[in-house]
Amino acid sequence: MSGKLLVAVTALALLLASAAVAHRGATGIVKKRMDAMTSIGSAMKGLTAMLRGKQAYDADRVKASAKIIAGHGGESMTSLFPEGSLKHPSRAKAAIWADWERFSALARELAVYAGTLTSAAANPRPPGRRGAKGGKTGAGTISVDPTPEELSTMAPDVVFERLRRTCSDCHRIFREKSALPAQPGEWFGRLSTAPAVRPASTAANR
Repeated sequence: MSGKLLVAVTALALLLASAAVAHRGATGIVKKRMDAMTSIGSAMKGLTAMLRGKQAYDADRVKASAKIIAGHGGESMTSLFPEGSLKHPSRAKAAIWADWERFSALARELAVYAGTLTSAAANPRPPGRRGAKGGKTGAGTISVDPTPEELSTMAPDVVFERLRRTCSDCHRIFREKSALPAQPGEWFGRLSTAPAVRPASTAANR
């Protein structure tokens, strides 16, 4: 087994093990939303790998992953957070209900940007792209707050960056911190470059 393949297999095993540990003891609505976050995290992991050039870009896979994420956004997301549902092992903060308007807005953005990514997936990608880390996009001038219609005509990298920022903002504001990597897909990047295997993290702990 090649080194790269071994890392990939190990990463997948750690992802599954991490999700299992994170879900241990979870019941009811907490388990439902942790399952949803695991689904989102898995989809984001695949998107991150493709948009950052760690895997070959496949528009059909991007569409499929974005569709999964979109299905968990909006009301599907907010319905999983009845007020006060902070039972262990959830990492959700009470700030969710203290600032419900902002949390709801981020949930809507998740659905909108993921849905837009399904439309933009097959758009041309710039040769000099730097993926989700920013830099060149090849999408021309971008307005401060482009509409979904405008975004759907741009490079998928641009739309993915909006989606990634939405996930990051939601985690930063509304999820308790962890010593393990918190950004969806971040653990994969660390594993692929680290000399030794480290514990993985998923988006499940919400």
